[in-house]
Amino acid sequence: MRHASALLMSLGAAGLVAAATLTAQAQTAPSQTAASVLAEMEQRTSLKPAASFNSIADKNARSVALFEEAGKVITHPRCANCHPVDRPAQGDDRHPHMPVVSRGEDGHGEGLSCASCHTAKNVWVGGTHIVTIPGNPKWALAPASMAWQGKTLGEICAQLKDPARNGGKTLAQIQEHMAGDELVAWGWDPGLGRTPAPGTQAQLGELFQAWIDTGAKCPASGGAKVPSHDLKAEMATMKPAI
Repeated sequence: MRHASALLMSLGAAGLVAAATLTAQAQTAPSQTAASVLAEMEQRTSLKPAASFNSIADKNARSVALFEEAGKVITHPRCANCHPVDRPAQGDDRHPHMPVVSRGEDGHGEGLSCASCHTAKNVWVGGTHIVTIPGNPKWALAPASMAWQGKTLGEICAQLKDPARNGGKTLAQIQEHMAGDELVAWGWDPGLGRTPAPGTQAQLGELFQAWIDTGAKCPASGGAKVPSHDLKAEMATMKPAI
């Protein structure tokens, strides 16, 4: 203690301030590794404004870049989980929906209807794995023709532009859906226990409008696919028990 007191006295007021500053920096400043992780998290949870792509001189390239940015929302679990071929997914890890359900003819569930659990709003249950049950007045699966699971972003882009698969919608109507639909809006208010979609719905609408204004070009069809849990396909690959 005497040595510590002597050291503090020798530092003086200026030394004490400097020492306190260094200590605070050591406690709050992230390491280089932590900084890179934080930067990656920010990249995943935010959206660049549409205007930030104006520096891309090539109009086609700019259009593709705008859709790829919007693709952060499209391929996010909050959106893609409800765009399956048949069976929806749950959670940020996109695990198969439990209990086992399938879309049915109208997208509201077969056997067990969606409304059996999903009501008009998020419901607190306070469980260990499920904190809230998600809900919205329009809760349902997207039409099978708009299944995104198992597809690349380029394939989803072509799907969105195709009136034969998008419900006969124009690009302007697609933009209105993304920018203003209340079920789409749920992606940013999903209830405790779920990560919201990146950015905001308004930003998504601006990105889609800018994408349309630049020619609505699509990314190449290759690349990563949205994880899929097609129950029928999975069952077809299962070997019968001996």
